[in-house]
Amino acid sequence: MKRALKIAFTGPESTGKSTLSSWLSAEMKIPLMEEYARVYLTEKKEYFQEDLDLIAREQVKLWSKESHFIADTEMTVMKVWSEVKYSCCSDLIQKYFDAQFFDVYFLCVPDIPWEEDPMRENPNDRNEIFELYHNLLETQKVNYKIISGELEERKQQILNYLQDHYKASPQIRAV
Repeated sequence: MKRALKIAFTGPESTGKSTLSSWLSAEMKIPLMEEYARVYLTEKKEYFQEDLDLIAREQVKLWSKESHFIADTEMTVMKVWSEVKYSCCSDLIQKYFDAQFFDVYFLCVPDIPWEEDPMRENPNDRNEIFELYHNLLETQKVNYKIISGELEERKQQILNYLQDHYKASPQIRAV
């Protein structure tokens, strides 16, 4: 039986999370759990903190449908987003953040050019926001790997990490 593997991509906006998670999902033939916020916010001109709770709830519902998957986003993103935008984190997002588990978090460094997107809000403080992510992952004592460089370098770092740490996993050997 294959081991259920949950992989998350996290980090500031415009750091390659969606590109890398889509690529890895196809490579490993593991379902991709896309970012629910993109679906929800497509039609909204403005949003409020309550909307973040709804987004978090729906994201967790999506995850519950699969035993193994690659997540384009996770609750570290929701927590940082809430704290940066509203200077606090709701009890619900904190609860989800505390309860989530991924085998590995790939933390994407903002060392690639910013790509404009109507849903992105923080082009000028990505390095500071990256430090918030890094500190949270350190505090949580979770398994994470910092990913940096151009796209092909990032892909190779991910593959190397997975092959080194999950050799026994049938999903990884197939990569």
